[in-house]
Amino acid sequence: MAKKYKDFEPKWIKERAPKDSYRSIFRWGDPDFVKYPKESLYKMMKEKFDVTDEYFEKYNMSTGFDSVDLSKYPSKIDSKHLKYFISILGQDNVSTKDYDRLSVAYGQTAYDLMRIRQHKFENLPDVVLYPSTTQEVEKIVAYCVKHKIPLYVYGGGSSVTRGVECVKNGVSLDMRKNFNKVLAFNEIDQTITVQAGCSGPKLEETLNNAVNLFGAKRAYTCGHFPQSFEYSSVGGWTVTRGSGQNSTYYGCITDIVLSQKYVTPIGVIQTSHYSREATGPNLNQIMMGSEGTFGVLTEVTLKIFRYMPENRIRFSYMFKDWDSAMKAAREMMQHESGYSSVFRLSDPEETSMMLRLYNVDDTPLSPLLDKFGYKEMERCMFLGFTDGEKGYCKNVAKNIRKIAKAYGAMSMTGYVCKSWEKGRFNDPYLRDTLMDFGVVTDTLECTVNWSNMAKVHHDVREVCHALPHTIVTTHMSHCYPQGANLYFIFITPMNDAEEFKRYHTTILDAIQKSGAAISHHHGIGKMFAPWLEGYLGKKEYGTFKALKEYFDKDYLMNPGGTIGLDLPDSKKKFIKEK
Repeated sequence: MAKKYKDFEPKWIKERAPKDSYRSIFRWGDPDFVKYPKESLYKMMKEKFDVTDEYFEKYNMSTGFDSVDLSKYPSKIDSKHLKYFISILGQDNVSTKDYDRLSVAYGQTAYDLMRIRQHKFENLPDVVLYPSTTQEVEKIVAYCVKHKIPLYVYGGGSSVTRGVECVKNGVSLDMRKNFNKVLAFNEIDQTITVQAGCSGPKLEETLNNAVNLFGAKRAYTCGHFPQSFEYSSVGGWTVTRGSGQNSTYYGCITDIVLSQKYVTPIGVIQTSHYSREATGPNLNQIMMGSEGTFGVLTEVTLKIFRYMPENRIRFSYMFKDWDSAMKAAREMMQHESGYSSVFRLSDPEETSMMLRLYNVDDTPLSPLLDKFGYKEMERCMFLGFTDGEKGYCKNVAKNIRKIAKAYGAMSMTGYVCKSWEKGRFNDPYLRDTLMDFGVVTDTLECTVNWSNMAKVHHDVREVCHALPHTIVTTHMSHCYPQGANLYFIFITPMNDAEEFKRYHTTILDAIQKSGAAISHHHGIGKMFAPWLEGYLGKKEYGTFKALKEYFDKDYLMNPGGTIGLDLPDSKKKFIKEK
């Protein structure tokens, strides 16, 4: 935790939220873990926001310590439906309680969290169900189709695209409680099959302990570590085509998933379990990215990898500017000498924040940067580590070092990478403590080619900075020989959900206009949906509509705008001509 402040320190909320409170729902993760900015970072933010300590003397948003009360939004589910659901799941796995309904109503975009703080409960499920088997899900889906009841799925709830929101009310399947079992482990094929609600930590713990649990010859890893790893599910990763922070080596979830099982309105769909086929369009890829609009994902078979953390080599380098850093990163990805596991390059504004966030400003490395010509708000931090066999790791690290040096980079040792690792999954906690004071943090990301990266970086950041007193950081963290993602984080004083939505819209407009892909790994949900058809093209998007009509002609699966399937044209954004 941050050191004690020497000057004024805001009253960061550090106590545990009551179990039945709004705060326990909108706050990220572990109720006993708190993260707040160190003093140098706090002072930097005040300067950027052009505010004094007075701004942080009071909470500018609801802190949410009161008990959840949805008396103004009662459940409208018919008692006969409740009776049926109880008959197949049992009383304990069917709930119309206020807390349970709100707990699955929103995801984790700032727009969601601000609405909860403002008690704007626009879209709530009427009932929450906790299934435990695919067979139970089959019965639920068939019943909902028969009675025309909208059906939604809540996995880990980490969606930042309004993917889980019950716009048409109805039923929400909460997969966290019972739908999280490991179904099969196959060391010969190097695969594991799990239920869709299996969390990242449970999956990884199971694989790391494969020797004891399954009598395996060695430990394994899934290799998929999104920032939401601790509180996201395998199903959520799959239906949104997610990526983890180690994707440059292990691949995105679309590379890791081997097969899937869905319960749809027309029956169970089981995809093939083979690594490669030439048997027509790939059904695995067709189903991934559907975000619950074709049916409910119940089981996933994943490829697994040998777990060899002892071979990991960490590194970090400082480049003098963004241009040389981008060129070096491209050479590292096109050099054909192997890929590091984590591959993260920060632009000047993010580098400035990272040096404070990861305590580099408190080390002897900090004064050396200025001395050797690596100037504030020009320099760019690159960090990462390797995974794989020992010789492979050494070769990758050696070539990265060689290329970094050729482009004028200074080694920062493995210290920065280790500091980043310590905080890689807990930065969202910092978002919560800042939002109490009316400072909002959120993210957008897109895919670019190396050839248009500089333009997209400039154009999108220009729009982000159009809002005065806003910190806008950018990094690439998922890289390929042909391009990378650009991940934008903005931090700004703001305490109104609709104001946030207007600002967020201008950034999505800018990404669309720039020609970049509007999402690399966050998915589309209901928040990005207005831009999807305009990005893909009308004829191309028609393929999705045809699939929707085949699987779910009554539009009961995750309705209300998810990936734009039932969104009227009047609400769509056609910026990019195709």
